[in-house]
This record gives sequence, C-alpha cells and structure tokens, in this order.
Amino acid sequence: MNTGTTRTLAVALIGLAASLNQAAAAAAEATPDNEIRVGMYAIFFSASAQDISGPYTPAGLNGTVKNVQTPYFAYVRTLSEHFVLEMAFGDPPNTKIYGKGPAYLGSVPYAGQELASAKWAAPTLLLNYKFLDDTHALRPYIGVGINYVSFFDRQATAAADAAFGGPTQISLSRSLGPAATAGLSYRLSSNWALYASYSYSRVRTDLSSDTAGVIRATHISFQPESLVVSAGYSF
Repeated sequence: MNTGTTRTLAVALIGLAASLNQAAAAAAEATPDNEIRVGMYAIFFSASAQDISGPYTPAGLNGTVKNVQTPYFAYVRTLSEHFVLEMAFGDPPNTKIYGKGPAYLGSVPYAGQELASAKWAAPTLLLNYKFLDDTHALRPYIGVGINYVSFFDRQATAAADAAFGGPTQISLSRSLGPAATAGLSYRLSSNWALYASYSYSRVRTDLSSDTAGVIRATHISFQPESLVVSAGYSF
C-alpha cells in the first residue's frame, strides 16, 4: 500500500470516527431529561423483632412477615451525563404479620397465625451514578439515598384478638433510614429504556397493641431487599 493510499484511508477512517462520534453525541443529546418508570417490585424481608413485652404477656412471643410483590413507579430527573435523581415508590403493599413462638397460648393457636396486617407507603429518594457515557446502550449504576415509610390501614385479626384476650388495636411508628441500589440500564432508543436493579433499605418501627387498655410493644427491623424490573419512557 503506497503512501497516498495510506493517507487517504487514514483520512477516511478519521472522518468515519468523527461521524460516528457526532451521531452518538446527537443521540445522547436527544435523550430527554425527564423519565417515568413502571415495573414490579419483589420485596424480600430479613425481619427481626424483639419479643413482645407488656402485662400478662408470656415470654417468647414474637412475629414474622412474609415477602410481597407490588407495582413499582419512579420519576427520574437527569442531572448530568453520570448523575440522575430518582424518586421511587410502589403501590402500598399489604404486609401481614404472623405469630412466632409458642404453638399455643393456653388453648389459643399462636405460632403461624396471621395476627395483623398493614399497608405501607415507602417513597425513596436516590442519587444514582451511571458508569460509562451516553454512547453506551448498556450502563451499570449505583445509588444511595433516603427511605421514608408510613404505615396505614393497620388491622389486628380475630386470631390476635383471641391470643391477646380481646379486641386489639395496633399502631406502627414511621421510619426514616438509608437506602442503596445497584442496577443495569439498557437504552433501546432516545425515549425508551429497560432497567433491572437490586435495592436495600433500613426500615425500623415500634409496634404497640392496645387490648382493653393493656399495652404491649415490640421493635421490628424489616430490612427489606428488593429486585426491580422496569421500563422507562423519557420525555
């Protein structure tokens, strides 16, 4: 290959590279700064609780919760090529508390019985860092933030009424704690993208029950971990 041909090929390659770079930059610039995501949460609890304490309460009474699934929604605002702000929340799931401890309280079944249920709203604000740049369709990301939880529609069951000696009302304190996430995004176009992520939040609450003036209490650490799969639309 002679010198002239080499120079011509080099110029062509440089021109092609510049064109591709401009096209990638144009595509990146074309991605809007606002995004709505919709998907599903699979929530796994690593819950622990202190034994229930209070008057007329046998030793060893505790509780546990089961995993739940719920729709996921998020609003995401792009701050820069690498940083985005995510406000995530789910359709408040109905979480059930089951008895853990002795099989019976006298003649009343306890262990494994559904004692109470509550819904909880848990908006989470995350600052996410996206690796690589906008020219890459597949980008890993990590994020940290704050999780707030408020419980509502709190109800004790007939099994709880029987176990605790009468109609029972329950309350759960609000929780504010750290949250973290790690995931992958795959951009299909300037408007559409797919996401998969793992998230962790620290959720702690004080549960108290009132049975005809007899107050019992426990402290619960839910420690929810979640897997999220979602699609996002940018506008």
